Amino acid sequence: MNQKGFTLLEMVVVVIIVSILFLLTIPNVSRVISSVDSKACKALTKVVDAAIVQFRLDYGSEPGSLMDLVHGGYLEEDQIRCSNGDALSIVDGHCVIQ
Repeated sequence: MNQKGFTLLEMVVVVIIVSILFLLTIPNVSRVISSVDSKACKALTKVVDAAIVQFRLDYGSEPGSLMDLVHGGYLEEDQIRCSNGDALSIVDGHCVIQ
């Protein structure tokens, strides 16, 4: 009987190798996601700072809150909070992460 196919031992070895590869890559992926969220939040603060400057040029005063920027059309409502859940606010005319 000359049957072609994989033996049980070969399949177990392949599953073990794939499992080890997953175990090695999952921590790296989660660390990269955390880094991306942090950089995205910092970039969003720059966008909000630009909206604050534009509001100041249009109205001659500082916006009282981020909602003033949303209602004025300077920001979208989803731009007042970072993707990682951190809230943004305006302090001394600049956007800060709370």
